[in-house]
Amino acid sequence: MRSARGYPAPVSTPVGADPTVVGPYLASVLGDDRWRSVRVELIAAGMSNLTYVVTPEHGGDPVILRRPPTGAVLATAHDMAREHRVISALGSTPVPVPRTLHLCTDPSVLGAPFYVMERVVGLHVVDRIPPGYADEPTQRRRIGEGLVDVLADLHSVDYPAVGLGDFGRPAGFMARQVRRWTQQWDATRDRDRPGLDALAARLAETVPQTQRDAVVHGDFRLDNCLLDPDTPGRVRAVLDWEMSTLGDPLADLGMLFVYWPQAGEDNPVALSPVTTLPGFPTRAEVAERYAARSRLDLSDLPWYVGFAYFKFAAIVAGIVARSAAGAMAGKDTSGYAERIDPCVELGRAALDDGAI
Repeated sequence: MRSARGYPAPVSTPVGADPTVVGPYLASVLGDDRWRSVRVELIAAGMSNLTYVVTPEHGGDPVILRRPPTGAVLATAHDMAREHRVISALGSTPVPVPRTLHLCTDPSVLGAPFYVMERVVGLHVVDRIPPGYADEPTQRRRIGEGLVDVLADLHSVDYPAVGLGDFGRPAGFMARQVRRWTQQWDATRDRDRPGLDALAARLAETVPQTQRDAVVHGDFRLDNCLLDPDTPGRVRAVLDWEMSTLGDPLADLGMLFVYWPQAGEDNPVALSPVTTLPGFPTRAEVAERYAARSRLDLSDLPWYVGFAYFKFAAIVAGIVARSAAGAMAGKDTSGYAERIDPCVELGRAALDDGAI
């Protein structure tokens, strides 16, 4: 279930964020006794970091608390300080992000580091646009254009100037990405897939030259943004920065296209049909607007789209492998394996035909 405004609808399961601990702790670090007694609700979304709504019982605006999954041991995959750092740094830029309020690096408080940020009021669109919002094609076009503009603005941030000069290792970023996801695929093979192997090898042999180093979100798409509930086209906040780093900005654009089906095509891997609605720009129009705003040459964009489909296939293969091993209890992974081969074909088509 998703809420029309703000984050997805919460469920009252505060595992990992005991309100009797969270409340007094926030009252202390925020210097406000209103936080001493709070209600904590876990947002039912995603398979990675946990997000909670924390509301003071006696009045006041709620805040958002983010922490790693309970039992997580891979600190590099769930680095709260890193996520807090990039959001805090981008607060002074045109990129819309929530305002951070506090970072706790002491694992004795909740069992893991966590941070707190403001709760942004906005529309969270996943698989449909609610009736009464952006009913006109011109409004839906503005939504698409607004997403593109925010992505281009992110990639234009002077990251050393905002304190992110050492946030990643941009040199050789795409070559490392191909190696990383090839290793991921090798470690989670569900069966022999020579097409996926061939796509991995071809990508490794043809890595393009990076034009610009930039802050890369890592998973930029419509449902990782909150839209202004009153002004279609305005993005109120970009969320889920856990995969962000410094690297090649076109990796973000290529991945966005995996999540951007357009009307009249059969795309079996698309997770949401929203961008097929009348008014949303096509991928070619997205590329044109992004190029104009970012001033980047998109001649090699088909390679990045091909890589994005390869990466998506490797991610899906990992989910399939974990499900087969019984490690995805409670998650519906039916049909996931059937998405892998179409990803391979779409990735190959991007490299062969320049299809984006």
